[in-house]
Amino acid sequence: MNTFDMRLSQTLSPKEIKRQEAIFELVQGEQDLVEDLKLAKKAYHDPMRTLCIMTEQELNQIFGTLDSLIPLHEDLLSRLRDARKSDGSTDHVGHILTQWLPCLCEYTPYCSNQVKAKALLDQKKQERRVQDFLQRCLLSPFSRKLDLWNFLDIPRSRLVKYPLLLREILRHTDNEHPDRQRLEEAMVTVQSVVADINRQTGESECEFYKERLLYSEEGPKHELIDRSRTLSCHGALKNHRGVKLHVFLFQDVLVITRSVSASEQPIRYQLCRQPIPIEHLELEDLSDGEMRVGGSIRGPFSNNERTKNFFRVSCKVGGQSHCLQASDAFNKQQWINCIRQAKDAASTSQSQTTSPAAAPNEPADQTSDNALQNGTDDVNGHDLEKEQAKDMEVEGDTSVALEEGMDRGDERLLENGVEEVCGEIPAGEPENVEEKQDLNRAEMDSIQETEEIMQEDS
Repeated sequence: MNTFDMRLSQTLSPKEIKRQEAIFELVQGEQDLVEDLKLAKKAYHDPMRTLCIMTEQELNQIFGTLDSLIPLHEDLLSRLRDARKSDGSTDHVGHILTQWLPCLCEYTPYCSNQVKAKALLDQKKQERRVQDFLQRCLLSPFSRKLDLWNFLDIPRSRLVKYPLLLREILRHTDNEHPDRQRLEEAMVTVQSVVADINRQTGESECEFYKERLLYSEEGPKHELIDRSRTLSCHGALKNHRGVKLHVFLFQDVLVITRSVSASEQPIRYQLCRQPIPIEHLELEDLSDGEMRVGGSIRGPFSNNERTKNFFRVSCKVGGQSHCLQASDAFNKQQWINCIRQAKDAASTSQSQTTSPAAAPNEPADQTSDNALQNGTDDVNGHDLEKEQAKDMEVEGDTSVALEEGMDRGDERLLENGVEEVCGEIPAGEPENVEEKQDLNRAEMDSIQETEEIMQEDS
């Protein structure tokens, strides 16, 4: 597709052509986003409400404030189209962006809700009617083989791209260009807005998982967990016996748990051992093929493949030690990086507390301020600033990969952060075969109607 009249390109410099292409990418992305948001509402939300596949309350929790984002992006798309000249080129977009970008604050409730939305959606997927409906949608052409969560995650994915898109336009805008100053102002605005959303999303995710921790024998909550406001990273790991664990690295404490699931109940996380304060945490990167646990001995695995990607965490006080296995080398390195950053931040914080006049040239890792500290995502959310940096290296969206399975390899390596709920949830199932067949026909009719609407729109 041509971004503008090819005859015009003959009169433009190569740099200006690149600028026009970057602007076109911004506009095209807005158009795609609006279409996908409308699709999520027409093809998923509305039919599930009409067919009573989910309750109104459940739909509100899963879809959040998605409705409010549609007119927001329609407005930007309209402004950008109005700024385009008849030949397809655009002289100025800076003034549009400086006026519109503050509206992105409306993303805060949507992104902050994603961790709860993902958990509820995963839980509801265990119900047969929900499974059947979503599977039929997935097989329909309008879905493009994307599942519901892919569509619900599109706004967050778009949000983290704005700084990258603006940076690309700026890169091809001369310093003398009249649009330059406004674009620089827009860049400052979008970085500030995204950072604020990232912070609030991280706090929301942290609270979500704190509420789902189970303490042994009704014991008191751990002080360091209770006062944590950010979650550096979390995800599935295995111990040296192959037992699956779910590990949380809060800002001041490492917590090792096992997931506990029951029918019709959200997943909870049972603490396995005493949490390890970061200030007492020791980290060791173990070589592939050999595990050293309290000495130089091999682990119980005879197959060398099973002894890869281990690292060890231990506590200076109390003596507990854990050899943990990541799903792959990249996963392992991400864990090691997160833990090292948390230790550096704790060390810096302690030195500043005990010695206010510390030398100003000492390096201080700003873990508390960066996106890694503000919530890696099982949903999302929401390692937003980290994802911006990653997007510069690899096409598509990625996030800190601390989980075993991948829901969308080209989008996010940490999509499925919680284990599937075990057991079937029979609530809402029809009592007889005829009633079930009637419901299936209604669902098929709804999906077919959606396909027809999509064809008309296209």
